[in-house]
Amino acid sequence: MKIVIPMAGIGSRLKPHTLTVPKPLTVLAGKTIVQRLVEEINEILPEPVDEIGFIIGPRSKGFPADTEDKLREIATGMGAQARIFVQEEPLGTAHAVYQAREMLGGSCVVAFADTLFKADFSIDPAADAVIWVHKEDNPEQFGVVQLDENNHITGFVEKPDHFVSDLAIIGIYYFKEAEHLRKEIENIVENDIRGKGGEYQLTDALEAMRNKGLVFVPGKVNDWMDNGNKKVTLSTHAKILKYEHIKGENRISENIKMQNAQIIQPCYIADGVEIINSSVGPYVSLGEGTRVIDSQVENALIQSHTVIRNARINNAMIGHHVEFDGDFNSISLGDFSQLIKE
Repeated sequence: MKIVIPMAGIGSRLKPHTLTVPKPLTVLAGKTIVQRLVEEINEILPEPVDEIGFIIGPRSKGFPADTEDKLREIATGMGAQARIFVQEEPLGTAHAVYQAREMLGGSCVVAFADTLFKADFSIDPAADAVIWVHKEDNPEQFGVVQLDENNHITGFVEKPDHFVSDLAIIGIYYFKEAEHLRKEIENIVENDIRGKGGEYQLTDALEAMRNKGLVFVPGKVNDWMDNGNKKVTLSTHAKILKYEHIKGENRISENIKMQNAQIIQPCYIADGVEIINSSVGPYVSLGEGTRVIDSQVENALIQSHTVIRNARINNAMIGHHVEFDGDFNSISLGDFSQLIKE
């Protein structure tokens, strides 16, 4: 089994947090978004994953030099081999997958690293492909699928102008024989067949496959969690902490220092954290080596080696190596920032 992860977008809506790291490598409660994605997919696949292909953007678009090392580490942690591909220009979803076309053979999952999900279904072995979907109130913002009475997909519509379905495609696809997908994507890109927005659309390849008789079925997820901007990323972060707490996972390191302090669950607290004269939680992550002094922190995603003093924080994202001292509460600070009252 292979997994192909297009992740070439830097995540402009999540700036300043994506100025130094691409969005899929943003850490939520101790794990990057892309690591959480492949772990969730792995849990519902019928066979082990032996190869993961990551499609990244060029360094000129903001991808750090150590990006490939981090991705190889994620694959190795799952017992899989990593393969890295570069999409030089953002020319659409089919164009992104085209970069890894040599991997499109046998059973394969394609998963765009924009989203996280929770699901408990098993893949139908009789289906040629499974398209993960979620029922949405505003489906016109997404690609959607249409179904017949047999629960087979009868059509794909990219951002419909009028209502045709409320089952939004979340960007995760399973193909029993991915050679069919490779053939249609090569046809689209190499013959310059552009779809909506003047880009090469994956939904056009899927529709071509369906028209040739392949059976597509939906895989419905219980929860679809976005990471597009600060507001929804904090909501996703809180859900992750809640899920892990309900499962009984202890995300509080034993290697922390506490003095006149309390932690209100659910939280993630990494090694080397210091909490002095402070209250932390609920729904807080503190990355490795972070210090919280004389503060109250809740609903916050705070990365590593950051110092928080004299603060009452709620609804905040704070990057790595930040120094924050003040009475602001709803804040968004990227890596290496300083916000200090003097």
